[in-house]
Amino acid sequence: MTTNVRTTPSIGPVAYFSMEIAIADALPSYSGGLGVLAGDHLRSAADLELPVVGVTLLYHDGYFRQHLDADGRQHESTVRWAPSDLLEPLSVRAKVRIGDREVVVAVWRLEITGVTGFRVPVYFLDTRVSLNEPEDQLITDQLYGGDLEHRLRQELVLGMGGVAVLEQLGHTEIASYHMNEGHSALLALALLRRLAPTGQAEPAHIDEVRSRCVFTTHTPVPAGHDRFPPGLVSELLGADTLDELDRLGATDHGELNMTLLGMTFSRSINAVALRHELVSKGMFPQFDIQSVTNGVHAPTWTAPAFERLFDRHIPSWRRDNTGLHDATGIPLDEVARAHTETKQVLLDEVTARTGRRLDPKALTIGVARRATPYKRTDLILSDLDRLEAISSVTPIQIVYAGKAHPKDDPGKDLIARIVGAGDSLAGRVEVVYLEDYSMGLAGILCAGTDVWLNTPTKPHEASGTSGMKAALNGVPSLSVLDGWWIEGHVEGATGWAVGDASPESDDRVEAADLYRKLEEAILPLYYGRPTAFTEVRRSTIALNGSFFNTERMVSQYADRVYRTAKRAPLDPAH
Repeated sequence: MTTNVRTTPSIGPVAYFSMEIAIADALPSYSGGLGVLAGDHLRSAADLELPVVGVTLLYHDGYFRQHLDADGRQHESTVRWAPSDLLEPLSVRAKVRIGDREVVVAVWRLEITGVTGFRVPVYFLDTRVSLNEPEDQLITDQLYGGDLEHRLRQELVLGMGGVAVLEQLGHTEIASYHMNEGHSALLALALLRRLAPTGQAEPAHIDEVRSRCVFTTHTPVPAGHDRFPPGLVSELLGADTLDELDRLGATDHGELNMTLLGMTFSRSINAVALRHELVSKGMFPQFDIQSVTNGVHAPTWTAPAFERLFDRHIPSWRRDNTGLHDATGIPLDEVARAHTETKQVLLDEVTARTGRRLDPKALTIGVARRATPYKRTDLILSDLDRLEAISSVTPIQIVYAGKAHPKDDPGKDLIARIVGAGDSLAGRVEVVYLEDYSMGLAGILCAGTDVWLNTPTKPHEASGTSGMKAALNGVPSLSVLDGWWIEGHVEGATGWAVGDASPESDDRVEAADLYRKLEEAILPLYYGRPTAFTEVRRSTIALNGSFFNTERMVSQYADRVYRTAKRAPLDPAH
């Protein structure tokens, strides 16, 4: 079976592998930033008419639904959805060996349609097949659920099963297997087995596989890179395979390191921001790591009011995101009206979800990230007396959202602390935490707030993309200088920096600077010079929205990473 994707002389077909790909809220195949980035990547590939196919897993139980009790404690429930309502089942079946048996992999397809009508297929791999043992049917049950054994089983299906599925579908001339993080790195082993079935790989075999693979790392935190103990690897892949991986340099202290495996077999390795490139080189000095700074899909993340605004003044913006630079010519009163409309959408959503009515005239700060301690989403709440004193003169209200992983107790504690702080500030500083963060809610939040706040502990922000979504809607950022913001920050024009450019964070110093920026720069501008604040909105669109988008990002991947000649099928005779 083939698809409608076309090839060009310079860019052969690309297979984009990702543990999660965010398409829509109704399809719970993502948890957060990695999946949203993957979905935006594929949307822009469709817009640019690039020969790309996506490969991921189908999660019957999704990630989870988040519920907060009165004390702010997170509780989880299973997502209910029917794949047949959204995806097309294919007749293709592939097999992957896991332990002492073969697991059958079924396939579902969804096509992403670009702005010209060009389509990019996404294949969802599924082990809930009656031919499989009950234990194996559960492999594709939940995203980031289960223990290490469950995770390795999933990554076997994604990497090795994904290669087998593509072959069954007729994608035999893939020029670039793009590993979006290390979860799919076993695809390199699957490709190597096509050349050296007995496990006796020669240097020429390794070079051939390396010529076909590229790798993107998103994780500047060592704990975020998947590692599996030797006993488990031997059990699921075989003792001979563990020895082979060790010889290939994919193990670290005896453990299988999926990032090392992916990087070892890649001709191109990239980080996702300039600062992240430096951090990644420090973590993996043995590899040549470059960077392609992340972006977001502009048509997806631009709110309706701003879509209409851009359509009037920059009609070609969907096909040429760089045209948003011409936002400098949009009348300020029209920018202000568009923002007023998007802000009201957010306030209505807050009321619908919580029953609380926020003030449309008050400066509204948005904070929405995965709830885990290093994101420091509570930094603005570190001195409640100071925050209350500032807000007593110039009112502030804060809207939060974000899930903690079900096993991340410190992350759950963080949410509870934020809710508790909001309760103690009630009537003086309005603090709202919206449960069950999703793509839809992210779009409303990023567009409807007045300032987007991001204060992760440096240097743990690989890139971040929520501020990019905000920028498309004229919402400036207030952020620490890490990740993408080092590149996007123009003080007083696209937002404001928290702290200085030092490579590491100091909680006390950055909290003090956060309050100072609010008190001395942002609030006087918002309340005292509203036209000047709207000028910041407009320049945020022109400077950040026109560049930090996946149209630019995927074009750079095509030019720097994917560019290669068309390749023949990978087989022992090649």
